[in-house]
Amino acid sequence: MRYARVLAPVLAAFLALPAQAEKLSLNAISAYLNGLKTAEADFRQTNADGSVSTGRVLIQRPGRMRFEYAPPEQTLVLAAAGQVAIFDGKSNQPPEQYPLSKTPLNLILAKTVDLSRAKMVVGHSEVGGMTVVTAQDPAHPELGTIALSFSAGPVALRQWTVTDEGGGQTTVVLGPLATGKSYSTDTFSINAEAGKHKRPDK
Repeated sequence: MRYARVLAPVLAAFLALPAQAEKLSLNAISAYLNGLKTAEADFRQTNADGSVSTGRVLIQRPGRMRFEYAPPEQTLVLAAAGQVAIFDGKSNQPPEQYPLSKTPLNLILAKTVDLSRAKMVVGHSEVGGMTVVTAQDPAHPELGTIALSFSAGPVALRQWTVTDEGGGQTTVVLGPLATGKSYSTDTFSINAEAGKHKRPDK
């Protein structure tokens, strides 16, 4: 009985602890991403050099994303038509562009997301109540990885960390996602944005 008196409060404390969250399945996450047509949220970005940026991101799957960086930055990043374009508001030069397929973000902007593909997922765990899935392009693993963090009940994308080919990491933490909105064609048009940024010749 003496042992019972000692163990009882220990057992009660143990039972009072929250159960470890079960990690979401890859099929559940794939279904969530495939069902996510449009979304927008405020974001906080920690760059590889430790600097921090903020702004708003708009997503329209498949293939389109828009990062609007808050002042004092004058940067706009657009993903559309298979390209990523970086606009520097301080310059009248054309945007820097490179193929979307060369970035890990292509994995979540694909028309159909299937995380069960061989060699795509290189990490799948539960961390701090969130499911973290680390994925790479199976055909081009040298391009880096993207670690996506999801909450459950309901499933929601909370953040991602991109690790580039050089090992540098950029983490984007999202605020609450607003879904189901509609956007004009120009919102994700690189050509339309280039026209806005072009300065008249003197």
